[in-house]
This record gives sequence, structure tokens and C-alpha cells, in this order.
Amino acid sequence: MESESEKKGSSNSHSPNNFKDANNNNPKLSISNKSKREPGGWKSMPYILGNETFERLASMGLLANFMVYLKTVYHMDQVSATSLMGLWTGVTSFLPLLGAFLSDAYIGRYWTIAIASIFSFLGMASMTLTAWLPQLHPPGCGGSVKCLTPTASQLGFLIMSLCLVSIGSGGIRPCSIPFGVDQFDPTTEKGRKGIASFYNWYYATFMVVLVFTLTIVVYIQDSVSWVLGYGIPTGLMFCSIILFFMGTHVYVFIKPEGSIFTGLAQVAVAAYKKRHLKLPDDRKGFYDPPLDPASVVLSKLPLTNQFSFLNKAAIVTENEMKPDGTRLNKWNLSSIQQVEELKCLFRVFPIWVTGILSLTPIIQQSTFSISQALQMNRHMGSNFQIPPASLIVISFLTITFFIPLYDRFLVPTLRKFTGHPNGITELQRMAIGIIFAVFSMVVAGLVEMQRRNQANNEGSIMSVFWLTPQFFLMGLCEAFNIIGQIEFFNKEFPEHMRTMGNAFSSCSIALSSYINTAMVLIVHRTTGRGGAHGKPDWLIDDLNKGRLDYFYYVVAATAFCNFFFFLYCAKNYRYKGHVSDDE
Repeated sequence: MESESEKKGSSNSHSPNNFKDANNNNPKLSISNKSKREPGGWKSMPYILGNETFERLASMGLLANFMVYLKTVYHMDQVSATSLMGLWTGVTSFLPLLGAFLSDAYIGRYWTIAIASIFSFLGMASMTLTAWLPQLHPPGCGGSVKCLTPTASQLGFLIMSLCLVSIGSGGIRPCSIPFGVDQFDPTTEKGRKGIASFYNWYYATFMVVLVFTLTIVVYIQDSVSWVLGYGIPTGLMFCSIILFFMGTHVYVFIKPEGSIFTGLAQVAVAAYKKRHLKLPDDRKGFYDPPLDPASVVLSKLPLTNQFSFLNKAAIVTENEMKPDGTRLNKWNLSSIQQVEELKCLFRVFPIWVTGILSLTPIIQQSTFSISQALQMNRHMGSNFQIPPASLIVISFLTITFFIPLYDRFLVPTLRKFTGHPNGITELQRMAIGIIFAVFSMVVAGLVEMQRRNQANNEGSIMSVFWLTPQFFLMGLCEAFNIIGQIEFFNKEFPEHMRTMGNAFSSCSIALSSYINTAMVLIVHRTTGRGGAHGKPDWLIDDLNKGRLDYFYYVVAATAFCNFFFFLYCAKNYRYKGHVSDDE
């Protein structure tokens, strides 16, 4: 069935008056003639950010110490625990793609978050039961009592709990940011500034959650009780559900528009069928109906010359139009809007690939940096030792304190010089983050070289606080790069695929973890060949015999090369809806 906008006929001209010029790199967009809405704005943020914050606290409270839980409570060996944790982490990272598809295509962001929150609560409640009820975990062991492994039913209940948590994360994570963006009106200056500020505060609250999880929650789980350590996040998750529904009266709701991939497939099929046609010179032979006023799409995209082979899908030929101006077959003729939306995905893909590689250094702070800490003096006073995993808090604290300063002071200052509403573009922000990642790896290598030399030659142990600079730089990397990626994907994906764009950010982190694993295996096997000649591999368990500093330099060199690849992609990137002077 044709939309009401198509029944109004097609518009075959691209007058400059149809475009609204935005600042700098912001696209020239034609805003659809929608009825003015009353956005929720910042009034809705406590409910949305509260729901997301508590969900993160629940899932991160489970993840942060989960390896210890599996080994101490379920008596799993290292390989089994690592395999289960890796499988669960991978599923949790990719489920947002499914959640994003269902949200954008069928049930909408509000109901996706609502349903997913209930699943997350049920999962956390089930995990609490595994620690509370003796029937759901193996009996304790000690002395001469042999440690028993979990039964099939106990392991099955544990996996069911993890699946419920994954389903909850798969629905909440891709939708929370787009749903928050929906609360601001992007057609106003106030709305655009609100959106830019929302991205920063969203990530800042996330960092607060991580700091709380890695300190208070982990301490309760290790030193007080696993039941209480899981029960507190479960209770907070229940509160988040109540909080989310309390904000229903102030939310702006965007209706789903059906399958988001059908229209893209129609463009590809129509372009292939018309691949032998010649493009019109005057651009008057294209199918360009006005936007449906009820559509989620706010921005009418102009026709561009980039990927011009796709433009053929919008060429109107004989016997393709009905007398009322609508299409006879959507698989033979696509609108300019559909063509340009597919081009958006083509343009974003190279940036997304570089983003995966740029996140690889971040993975090091939770792996080999912890190994470094284990070899260093972690004492604070005579009786207290800093847990190695808690050192990651330095990065999170850096982000937590830096983002408000960036949002309130640095952005307004940069805005005066650049004229850009965000101070700098998203791509510029990502580039700065990559540079900080390179510096962090170089500093990590220098510190490790000094630590190794001091341990081998002087027999002294370096203070763990020498790791502060590399964690600080990595915090700045995340503040620029990851937040820049989130904002970029949400802006540059087609508006009705915004949730999918946010899911791609989650996939970037998962894929970068896999790439890091591949790098570790390659370096381990390559450098390990010298073992027969008395030279251990770089990543041997005893860091004093290995050369972890060399591995850090390899990661830094990879990130540095990726920086130039990113610059090439960014230089040739055309923002959504941007038209050149000749166009």
C-alpha cells in the first residue's frame, strides 16, 4: 500500500529553497512539514537515564566479578569459566542488533525498553537465587571435602539467568540513547544543543556506574555476601522499571515504520534492473514524493552524485506510475529518500571499520594492564592492598570528571572559534580519541620497560601508581572516541534506523575484543618460536622474562596506522544530506 505522501504526487525539482543550511558540516536538510510537537526534553531524562543507569549497574555488577563467582561458588576450572564468560559476553554484545531491528521495525523504542527491563530484572533475580538457594549451586568445599562441579540442572538455571540478562541488555542498550534523542526537537537550536549535551551526560552516568560497580559492589561480593552483592543490583533494577514507567506522561513516542531493510533491498533491486539506463542530466526524471507527515523521518534528503549508480533506482520510466502519481511496483522504482538512506549506510561503513580498530587499545586496560599491576607494589598503608582490577577506576574517574568540564566549558569555548554547535565535529572528536589511545599505549610500554628493568636489575618493585598516566590517557581516549562514535552513528544513520546505529557501537566493542585476541595469539605464536634458543615469547606469564612493552608498541603502531586510515575515510566522508556546490 502506498503512503499518503506518495498519493500527493512526486516532486521532481531540487530548488535550493528546499534545503535548510545548518552549521559547518551539518547537512543541508529539508525538514518535513510535521505538526509541531512538544518534546519531553530534559524533563524526561531522569527517567530514561535512571533506567539505563540501573540496568548497567545490574549487568556490570554481574560481569565485573563473574569469573570469581564461577570459580568460587560453582567450582569451575579456568577453561570452563573463561569459555562460559566469553560466550555470554559475545551474545550480550550482538543481541542489541536484534533488539534494534525489532524496535525500529515493529514495537518501538518505548516498549522495547519496557519489556527488556522486565527481562533484565528477572535475570538478575534469578542470579541472586543461584547465590541464595543451596539447591541452585554446588555445596561448599574445604579441607578434605572434594569440590563438586555443578549439576546439569544447576548449570542450566545459571545459563537461563544469563540469557534473561542478555535479552534485557539487548533491548535496553540500543534503544536508550535513540529514545533519549527522541525527546529533543532537532529542528530547533535548543533541541540540537540538548542532544549534544545528552550524549556527554549519558556516558558520564555510565562511568559513575562503573566506578560504583568496581568498588562498592565488588567489595560486597568478595567480602560480605554474594547474595547481597547480587541482591542490591536486582533491587535497583526493579526501581528502574518503576522509574521508567513513571515518566510515560512526558515522553515523546516515535512509531515504528515496518521492516527497515525492505526499502533498502528495494533500492538495490531497482538499481540493478535499471543499471543500463542513463542518468538524466537535469534531475527532473527522478521519483521524489514529499515525506509522509506521520513518518518518523524528519529530514528530506537531497539527491547527491556519490554512489550515483544507486540513483538509477529512482529514474521514472514508462508505465511505472499510476494516474494519481503513486508507484505501480516498489521493487522497480524507489524514491530519492530511499536511495539516499542506503547511501548513508555505504558512507558510514568505512568509519565503522576504523572505529573497531581504534577501540583495540582500550581492551588492554582490562587485560595486560592488570597483569602489570600484579607485578607492582599495590600497598596503601601497611595492611591494605589495592585490587588490581580496581585500577581501571582511574580511567572511569577521568571520564566522569572530564565530561562535565568538556560539556560546560570546552564546548562553548570551541563553539566561538568553529561556529559548530558541538564545538568540533564528531569525526574530529573521534580522531582526537585515537591520538590519545596511541599515546596511552606508548606510555604503557615505557612504564613496563622501566618496571621490568627495575625488577630484573635492581630487584625493587615499582609502585602501581606509575600506571596512572596510561589509565588517565585511556580515559581521555574513551571520552573523545567512544562518545564521538555514539553521537556519529546516531546522527548519520537514517532516522528510522537510529537504534540500529546505536547497536553497531556495541558490536564495535565486541569485534575489537576479538581483534585484540587475534593479535595476542599472533604475537604469542610468532615470538614464541625463539623459545628453543633461550628467548621466551613476549607475552609469557612471567612479565619479567617477557617483553610486554614490545607488544604495547605493536598495539600503538597499529592504532597509529589506523589513524591515517581514519583520516582518509573522514576526509572523503560526506555528512548525511550534504550537497556540494556543483550539486
